[in-house]
Amino acid sequence: MKRIAVIITDMFQDVEYQQPADAFRKAGHDIVNVGISAGSVVKGEYGTHVQIDKAVRDVSADDFDALFIPGGYSPDKLRIDADAVRFAKEFFTKKKPVFAICHAAQLLITAQVLKGRRVTGWMSLVQDIKNAGAEYVDAEVVVDGNLVSSRKPADIPAFIRESLTMLQ
Repeated sequence: MKRIAVIITDMFQDVEYQQPADAFRKAGHDIVNVGISAGSVVKGEYGTHVQIDKAVRDVSADDFDALFIPGGYSPDKLRIDADAVRFAKEFFTKKKPVFAICHAAQLLITAQVLKGRRVTGWMSLVQDIKNAGAEYVDAEVVVDGNLVSSRKPADIPAFIRESLTMLQ
């Protein structure tokens, strides 16, 4: 069983959180919702509510086996928080698995961890990903070292499959 941090705040894309989180739990992994304020409740674009278990300022990558970043507007909101950026960057420094879907690349761009990587993400981020020094790949899922990335909700089955493979 692995302990997976989910970094999340308001306006996350509901199915991009729910389906992978449910699949990780079903596979026996522990999900810890990490956000700006412990105990707060964040709301997805379509009304899903998620309680934050831990404040990002109080955790480090050492506390977890992997990081999951759902898409939606959440990564853009998180990228202005220095602790969220630090936390995401730590997973790359420590070469721990990172699962990033849709707009998740925004947080990774700000963390400056994409240079030289092969990455996919939402179509509006193609140029941002390239500007960050990464090779953009238009595919349902891209695995590059410790990073699993996908573009959109339709890619969730492939995203879950590759993420679970990396957790084995």
